[in-house]
Amino acid sequence: MSDLDLLTQSLARNVKRWRTERGFTLDTLAARAGVSRGMLIQIEQARTNPSLGTVVKIGDALGISITTLLDYEQGPKVRIVPADQAVRLWHTDAGSYSRLLAGAEAPGPLEMWDWLLMPDEGSSSDPHPVGTVELIHVTEGELTLTVDGVEYRVPAGASVSFEAGAPHTYANTGDVPLKMVLTVSVPGVH
Repeated sequence: MSDLDLLTQSLARNVKRWRTERGFTLDTLAARAGVSRGMLIQIEQARTNPSLGTVVKIGDALGISITTLLDYEQGPKVRIVPADQAVRLWHTDAGSYSRLLAGAEAPGPLEMWDWLLMPDEGSSSDPHPVGTVELIHVTEGELTLTVDGVEYRVPAGASVSFEAGAPHTYANTGDVPLKMVLTVSVPGVH
């Protein structure tokens, strides 16, 4: 079984499991996540590989991390993720990418990401649930972060935190690659 097949099967199993555990119908989860009921059916039947945006919306609606949605093992309390098992969920032909390094439920989803953005590339994010916080540390280059229409410059060595309940964009408007570590903390579902 390929890595993609393994992730598709894990996502199918875990979306259904967490939807059932939360007591959500397909229609309820579809409405909360802003995705179609048909898409959820395809995901739960492992018949599609949804976009990163769709997986994020489903995770947010369920109040769980992407790591939990894609987890194919019930691991021990300490979980080491080897470098070759970090999940690359987004990439461009120019070489930009994001990799999910690790995640936990604490008490809501907590995720740590490794990002590379090549010059003149960026990635937009829809608003996360109210109370979501992101922390970013720039290790190389300069991040142009736009939150709710306001642009911020974050140079190498600097860090930024922000409430991610508004639309936001990560961009590299410089001439050199941008490397950053991003952490997302989503409040639990009540």
